[in-house]
Amino acid sequence: MPDPVVIALKAFDAAVFDLDGVITKTALVHAAAWKELFDDYLRTRAERKGEPFRPFDGEHDYLRYVDGKPRHEGVQSFLKSRGIELPFGHPDDPPKAETICGLGNRKNLIFNRRLASDGVEVYESSVRLLHELRSYGIRICLVSSSKNTRTILKAAGLEDLFDACVDGVEATRLSLKGKPHPDTFLHAADLLGVAPSRAFGVEDALSGVQALKAAGYGLIIGVDRAKQSAALRNSGADVVVEDLAELRLEPPPAHKSGSDQRRQDLRNG
Repeated sequence: MPDPVVIALKAFDAAVFDLDGVITKTALVHAAAWKELFDDYLRTRAERKGEPFRPFDGEHDYLRYVDGKPRHEGVQSFLKSRGIELPFGHPDDPPKAETICGLGNRKNLIFNRRLASDGVEVYESSVRLLHELRSYGIRICLVSSSKNTRTILKAAGLEDLFDACVDGVEATRLSLKGKPHPDTFLHAADLLGVAPSRAFGVEDALSGVQALKAAGYGLIIGVDRAKQSAALRNSGADVVVEDLAELRLEPPPAHKSGSDQRRQDLRNG
């Protein structure tokens, strides 16, 4: 294992984490769901128009166009890369509708079906790090573009590890722009009651790293699950690790008293 990366907790009051690919292994489920969606759609479209079928690349296309982005933005981004324009439609469009929203809702059905059959796996090193941060009184927020975030947390038994959560449902409710825009990470800092510069963020998606950079977080940690270390650094990561087991926490000078009460206040407020 590489030499550990030391994080001096005296410099931080809070931490934010992405979910898919950082804490849970659901990024693999998302990638498979995206491929099933787009391959089915592109094959049908190619047959209808008499064009050659070019499948969705589960690695290149996934990382470049959809990883970390809100679902409908991911659909739009990938289709644009293929020169395909569809009406946006309405968020309540049925999954069979040939609209951006319809395809996005179809992907969600595929994802939930796969989730139900395959379950949720977690990165144990990430869960250990979350517990260690809590023991030092560091406040933690989960920031995910997924509207399935709370379902995934419940399935994985991780609901009690976070003081706050900004997911796709909350972002839509508050009209927050998704990653790579900084909105969700700025809102996370507000919920935790800290300046972004006093928090560090952990992301595996290029769009998420870009969002943390734009939000002005004090330290940005990229998790390289897809062999894209250089791209993570170019997007703004200060540190890149392959797994959170490579991180070592340097305790703050003194344990922060009253942390449990602050967590309770955050949950209630």
